[in-house]
Amino acid sequence: MATLSLSFTSSSSSSSSSSSSSPAALLFPCHLPRFLSVSYKGVWRPQLSLLHVKCLPDKDAILEEEEETVDTSLSNSLSSSSSSISAYNWCAALGALGFLETTYLTFLKFTNSDVFCPLASSSTSCNNILNSHYSLLFGVPLPLIGMIAYGLVTTLALQLAGKELPFRIDETNSRLILLATTTSMSTASTYFLYVLATSFPGDSCAYCLFSALLSFGLLFTTLKASGLQGVQNYVGVQLVLAALVVTALSTSYSISGPVSTSMVDTSMPFFATEITTQSSPFTLSLARHLQSIGAKMYGAFWCSHCVEQKQMFGSEAAKLLDYTECFPDGYRTGVKIDKACANVGIEGFPTWVINGQVLSGELELSELARISGFKQQN
Repeated sequence: MATLSLSFTSSSSSSSSSSSSSPAALLFPCHLPRFLSVSYKGVWRPQLSLLHVKCLPDKDAILEEEEETVDTSLSNSLSSSSSSISAYNWCAALGALGFLETTYLTFLKFTNSDVFCPLASSSTSCNNILNSHYSLLFGVPLPLIGMIAYGLVTTLALQLAGKELPFRIDETNSRLILLATTTSMSTASTYFLYVLATSFPGDSCAYCLFSALLSFGLLFTTLKASGLQGVQNYVGVQLVLAALVVTALSTSYSISGPVSTSMVDTSMPFFATEITTQSSPFTLSLARHLQSIGAKMYGAFWCSHCVEQKQMFGSEAAKLLDYTECFPDGYRTGVKIDKACANVGIEGFPTWVINGQVLSGELELSELARISGFKQQN
């Protein structure tokens, strides 16, 4: 029987063969030449073969790949950080606007001053709402609570944007406090919008709507800064807070009831002011002309400018004017203006309506004559 034997020899010397068999030698090159000797029936026939060896990547290629991975990770991290800082800056800006608004309303509340509401249907719409029993929460004015809440949001947002957190509060807790505050504010705003639509159907309050818009904007930017994962982690906390806010508001209003909530209750019975000046031929003619064209004057019995306007005409001519009293039953905190005055959209007293023009404030007689088209006959 023929015998087949195989042996491997390197084309180089034995020392070289020994060296190439080590692990380091097998790394490079990828293909090592080997001679395959075949013995068949006593005849040796050398044949050349290639020994395939696994090659390691080039060292430079490895370093380049690692650098690309680090650059990509760093870029993503910076992008996420920049997005969060931008969102917190927006929170700080919106919070600052809310703080200014509520500070103004708090000042008016404590000084018992009327608020000017340019977008309202009448000059007293905002006052009716802001002086109603809904403007207090367990005896504390809502503008004051809002001022504190907006101030807290602004402070936290600025600190998170600058990564300067006082009182040893870490970033995670600061984010949670900010999210809890904006969630509570948005829930309260939703509740007040419902009250505004159901309890004050004929009134509007630009300050209330603006505050609600700010609250919703703050919640949105806070959620954006927290990211999807952060929102999912605290959605249960948000629902509990919303329920607590609604419960607190409902309980407060059910206890207080619809009573006057001005810091200093104001009540004035109606009184008439006597006009002491004498009318002239000019003022009599002007008053008759205003009456003939349907010009109307709207005022309030306590308004000093209304009295001064009548004094310009004199006692006889003032009686000829088509005058409407906007508070015929007296004035007290929370009382609504007369419907005829509300329909005009009065923003101040006195108010004239001449040839379709609504003119606020005390006017000179010459101005009234010009606007009404009055020409004095010689």
